[in-house]
Amino acid sequence: MNNSDSSDVFHQIHIDVARNATDDFNLFHDRNRWRRINHNPFKGPIALGFQLESLVEHKVFLHRRLHNENLLISDNNLHFSNYQFSFVNAVKPGQEILIDIKKSQFKQDPETMLSNRITVKSGGALALLGYKTESKFALFLPNPHIPQCGVLNQYPDRSFISGSSFFLKRKFITTSNAKNFLCGSLVDQDAFFDHFNNKAVFPEIFPCSLISSALLEKAVIEKHDFERNPLVYMSHKISIDRSYLALLKSGDALYILIRQIPPEERKEGIGHAIESPYHYECYGLMEDKTILYRALISLAPLEQILNTLK
Repeated sequence: MNNSDSSDVFHQIHIDVARNATDDFNLFHDRNRWRRINHNPFKGPIALGFQLESLVEHKVFLHRRLHNENLLISDNNLHFSNYQFSFVNAVKPGQEILIDIKKSQFKQDPETMLSNRITVKSGGALALLGYKTESKFALFLPNPHIPQCGVLNQYPDRSFISGSSFFLKRKFITTSNAKNFLCGSLVDQDAFFDHFNNKAVFPEIFPCSLISSALLEKAVIEKHDFERNPLVYMSHKISIDRSYLALLKSGDALYILIRQIPPEERKEGIGHAIESPYHYECYGLMEDKTILYRALISLAPLEQILNTLK
């Protein structure tokens, strides 16, 4: 039996709030500057990829609660939350968003996992396709390649780690930005924050959403032309350690390390039809170098995508 949720709608104010909360200055989301993008087919601003995933996160949370699956997660120590999504189409302001969460699949062999296949449609067209999975171990980048770089706060913000190809972006986690990001994602912030009951639980996707800012900052330093060679997300593969997420506090520093890597071996299916050099290995580290999350992010030039549609 499928679980089809009620529809939601992003308006431009939601996009503005989400991008401001995460310092995402991508032209695709800007209510004015989208016009500067060369051959922009969207004819207006579009929603953030992480904004859409935040809405998915909350819908899965409600699904878990409805089906009493949180006990299953805790009993099996499934403290890694994993997102694997291919971006198929853009989500525009005013379009009806429908999120369909398939029945949960629980398996214990060879590894214990609880997983749901998810589709997201916007304006009647497929926009996002993938899985949300709970696991004991990180499904992506299980053997992380963190550089031996000493104390992280010794490096300037927006700098390259000496002796490695990693770029460092330092962000500070705040409840205000997290709340705004949730509001921009059509998520009730009271599910995470309640000052009267001393409740402050950061959502999973919020710290991951700061990857966009890091990628943009790196591109600026490398003098990438955002107007003539715009890039769009093709896929996200993210593993978040919820046991460390629970320790996150407002004011904590988050060190985002990213580096460009060779593309994965080409496979069949959505998100693999376009070969692109823009693949990144990303880590979100806490002050003591604890890995809060790890991610594989793939982008493609808009021109390549448009050429495949001709």
